[in-house]
Amino acid sequence: MDPTPVRESLRLVLLDDHALLRESLARLLAAEPDFELVAACTTQAEAMRHLKSAEADVILVDCRMAREFIPAARKARCTGKVLVLARDLNAGDSAQLLKCGASGIFLDSDSSARLVQAIRLVANGEAWVDQKVLRFLAERYPPGDSPWRCSLTGRQQEVLSCVLDGSSSRAIASHLGVTESAVKATLQQLFGKAGVRTRSQLVRVALEAPRVSPHSSPHSSPHPAPLPAEPGYQAKSA
Repeated sequence: MDPTPVRESLRLVLLDDHALLRESLARLLAAEPDFELVAACTTQAEAMRHLKSAEADVILVDCRMAREFIPAARKARCTGKVLVLARDLNAGDSAQLLKCGASGIFLDSDSSARLVQAIRLVANGEAWVDQKVLRFLAERYPPGDSPWRCSLTGRQQEVLSCVLDGSSSRAIASHLGVTESAVKATLQQLFGKAGVRTRSQLVRVALEAPRVSPHSSPHSSPHPAPLPAEPGYQAKSA
């Protein structure tokens, strides 16, 4: 029997109820030679029908629809990474989307070239959180000294700081002068300590981890509460 052929293109599903934006994005995505647009959908029900019949690597979802779509997709065990498209988001909404399982948040004030880059990174297991969104989160959840952050080694702190800056594994390796495999190994350690399985969840936990206070119990756990696992996530995608 012949081996199953390796699929080289990235399969995408687009969910946006604005016709003009949806059609414009569909043309942009179709122009990329390594992108295969499976469907451009108007409703969540339409998107779910396509996802049940065909796998998608990345699902691009308008932020107004993402809050309902992400839990529904996870419940249906859809394995595609979710990239949320937004005009603007406050820190609370951003944190909630990351907590629900979004792999990235892309602001549509950015360029089309950056969107293509974000899709490829998210498909490869990286997180994409716009720098403006990261600033919002950092202002609401200042890094400070949390029991969890204090439990990290020096190298883990360095890698985490780079992740919070939005750097890819390759960029982190170059910055720290180590191999990409070493960075991925450190990321796996961070995932384990944070009780998460994706970079986007790691960002959320790092920013929301409880701070040290005079009333903190010395016996309290330094680890954040684990988040639900995301179906289809592979550890090698760190």
